[in-house]
Formats: sequence, structure tokens, C-alpha cells
Amino acid sequence: MDKATEPDVGWLQQRAIEVLRIEAQAISGLESRIDGNFARACMLVLGCTGRVVVSGMGKSGHIARKIAATLASTGSPAFFVHPAEASHGDLGMVKREDVFIALSNSGETQELLAIVPLIKRQGARLIAMTGAPSSRLAELADVHLDARVDREACPHNLAPTASTTAALALGDALAVAVLEARGFGPDDFARSHPGGALGRRLLTSVADVMRTGPGLATVRPGASLAEAVLEVTRKRMGMTAVVDDDGRVHGIFTDGDLRRLLEAGRSSDFRTIPVDDVMTRDPVVIGPAALAAEAVRIMEDRQISQILVVTDGRLVGALTLLDLLAAKIV
Repeated sequence: MDKATEPDVGWLQQRAIEVLRIEAQAISGLESRIDGNFARACMLVLGCTGRVVVSGMGKSGHIARKIAATLASTGSPAFFVHPAEASHGDLGMVKREDVFIALSNSGETQELLAIVPLIKRQGARLIAMTGAPSSRLAELADVHLDARVDREACPHNLAPTASTTAALALGDALAVAVLEARGFGPDDFARSHPGGALGRRLLTSVADVMRTGPGLATVRPGASLAEAVLEVTRKRMGMTAVVDDDGRVHGIFTDGDLRRLLEAGRSSDFRTIPVDDVMTRDPVVIGPAALAAEAVRIMEDRQISQILVVTDGRLVGALTLLDLLAAKIV
């Protein structure tokens, strides 16, 4: 672009602000149209014994894919079908038990109108989301959701912008209302997203990431402070648990305890001081079945870097903040 024709930076910024304002107004305008039809659409999805099939052409198709993905990840089995492909065999995926959601801003999309009679003949229920309440698609639907906008953000009022934003927001409203009505919780969400960060936080237990066996740093009660320091250094956990022959926890000695001893000028007593005299009694502990995310919360609240894992008073493992970082829980 010739420098002489380059748009002014301030003008570009102002155009962006205007687009955001128009699209925000499009979404806020939906509030007055959340009525009985919206509730009926939610009831159709909640009562669906098959799957929710979402469809749309062009930009509406992209929004339909997102709505289908959101529904599927929040407890409502759903998938997207392309309306043109549906006319050539894919309609066989739609069954009597399904709910079909059709998106079309004009409500006159020919590819959708061509398959609606077949959907109705199958016995599937039809929800139409359009920007034209008097359109053919709206009239044929069992439930119509009004997603009309006053204008597009495009200066020519042509490119789907505000209308697609409104449809996406309305689809999100439907999905969220349904997930709350189902009682769909964080654990359910995590099972749908086992590979993501949320899945790790909600599904990973302390037992999955704790150190056990030879990797644990332990000394017996009565051990010297020098022995404890050597164990802390050898196992690289920043601490050692103090446990008896039965595995019962008597305390914990950490590198923080060591620093405090050095600051107090007691380094010359290392070989004579028993660890029992300088360990932390009644240390913070957690059970192996607890979520690793709960261990993170406890460690942050107590401002500690290690936590012992205990069952019935006996040591079964230990965790450090570095272990939780490595497991991508933090």
C-alpha cells in the first residue's frame, strides 16, 4: 500500500471500537427476546433421547459447528451436519429421537429448506435460529429463536458480523442453560476434556503424581541433624519426613528449617542436635485420593513447598511444588 493512501492509525482504532460497540449492542438486544420460546428450546434439548444435530450454511455453518461443539462438551451429545451434504446422504444421520437446530440469518437458506420436510417426516424436532421471525424456516420450526440484529458491523451492512456474533451468543446461552439444568459439573466437564489443562486439574489425584518408595526422603526419630540434612540433599525434595519403623509420621524437616538454624548460628551443633528438636511437628498432610489441585491450594495457602501424603497416620508419599509444576497442575 502506498504510504500516501495508508489509513490513519487513529481511524483504524476508532473503526475497531465501533465494530465492538455494534456487536455488543447486537448481543444485549437479545435479552428482551429470551422468552418462552427459549425455555421451550431448552426443554427440547433436555428431553432429547438421541442427539442434537446443528446445521447452517456459510458463516452460519461456522457458528453451527461451534454450537454443536459446545453442546457436546457440556453434556448434550451433538454434532454438525452440512445442509448441502445432508441432501446427498448425510441426512441418514438424523433420527426420530434427535433435535435439529437450523441456523440461518435470513431464514430462507435453500439448502436448509430443502431438508426440513425430511427432518419433520423423520419425527425429529426442529429449532430454528434466524434473524427473520416471519421467514419460512421460522414458520416451519417447532421452536423459533429470534437472533435478529439491527445492523451488521460491516459498513455496507452485508458481511455477516453482528448477526453471527448474536447467533453464537444465543447458542452459548442455550448450551449453558441446559448444562446447568442437567447439573453438569466440573467433574463432568473434565471427563469431556481429559487432555486439557482443566482435565488435568480436575482428574489428577495426589496418588497420580506423588513420590513413593526409594524416592521419598525419610529419617527415623532420633536421627542426627546431619543425617537429616544429608537425606534432604540426597533426595532433592527440599525436606525429609521423620517416620518411625511403622511408617508413622512424627514430623518434617525442611530446607526452610535448615536456613533458620543457620541464621541462628547453630551450624556447629549439626552432629549433636537430634532432628526431633528442630523438626516441625504435626506437619501439613494430605490423603492420596485428594485432587492434586487441592494440594496446590493447600500449599499456596500455607506458603509451603512440600506436603506429606498420609493414610491413617502413615506416610505413603510426598509432593513438592516442583512435582506439581512438572505434572502441569500448577
